[in-house]
Amino acid sequence: MKIAEGYYEHIISLHNLLEAWREFVVGKRARVDVQLFERNLMANIIKLNRDLEVGKYRHSDYHPFKISDPKPRNIHKASVRDRLLHKAIYRILYPTWDKTFIVDSYSCRNNKGTHKAFAKLETVARKISQNYTRPCFALKCDIKRFFDSVDHGVLMGLLRERIADERLLKLLEEIIFSFSVWIPGQARNDEEGKGMPLGNLTSQLFANIYLDPLDKFAKHQLKAKYYLRYADDFIFLADNPDELTGYLVEVARFAKSELELQLHPNKISLRKLKWGIDYVGYVALPQYSLPRKKTVTRIIKNIRRLLAAGDDVALANALPSYLGYLKHARSRGIVCGLERLMAPKGW
Repeated sequence: MKIAEGYYEHIISLHNLLEAWREFVVGKRARVDVQLFERNLMANIIKLNRDLEVGKYRHSDYHPFKISDPKPRNIHKASVRDRLLHKAIYRILYPTWDKTFIVDSYSCRNNKGTHKAFAKLETVARKISQNYTRPCFALKCDIKRFFDSVDHGVLMGLLRERIADERLLKLLEEIIFSFSVWIPGQARNDEEGKGMPLGNLTSQLFANIYLDPLDKFAKHQLKAKYYLRYADDFIFLADNPDELTGYLVEVARFAKSELELQLHPNKISLRKLKWGIDYVGYVALPQYSLPRKKTVTRIIKNIRRLLAAGDDVALANALPSYLGYLKHARSRGIVCGLERLMAPKGW
């Protein structure tokens, strides 16, 4: 079913913009740019609404910065005005599109996430291995530089397949083409028409829309019984490694020919369950699961750093996240080790 005429008016309505602001501002009111926008909130929202009504809206430039999450990432932050519009678009389009995605797509979706993705992997592995009595294999793949490689033309084509509202298409095009990235190794004249900013809320929805054809190719064309995807990491499971090798060839071809994407050659792995299947931060093994070793090492390093600095506030803020991560796997020994590490400092 196509998204018909009228969605644009719904998105840009004052009611939707105000509701989007109410959701957007949660946890952000201490930020200077948010405070400046809120100082003249109604005037700013009315101006945005009128610019959208008459077709004058133009997306502004981005503010780039780097984070470690844990690996370095380039984030591009849009203005508050633009991010408000992203929220207004997302809250209308997400419910419509979400129902079209496959069940086992777990990234940036309500009632999904990493823990449900890993729980499904554990369930599937137990089923394939017949309660860990038979072999189970997993083929794990990763898209190389996914956000940098998204082709604007391909993305717009996917949007046009479901959107009949031309004004809405023009608005989405304005957002999509507001950002381009140069990929090292490519000629400078190849930079236009590629890339999505990690900082945009709309990029979360666009990422799932972009990879949905890959999901459906895996499920409906390859007839893969067990396939899961979280962001740009996807995994096939089966009792036969030859079946998985066949999937690899076909999915790499489809990603390149239909989506202008490449699989990362260094992030393709074919493993037995008994060796451990590393996915979304945990390692599945017969009978139990473990937290990822690199993540545990990083947690211990950060706790030691905060203890040495005497930064009790930062440590108190970080601990719930660390313990929340560890509780989803066999980690009692690790938690006891953390308790011993912190005890001399009165924790």
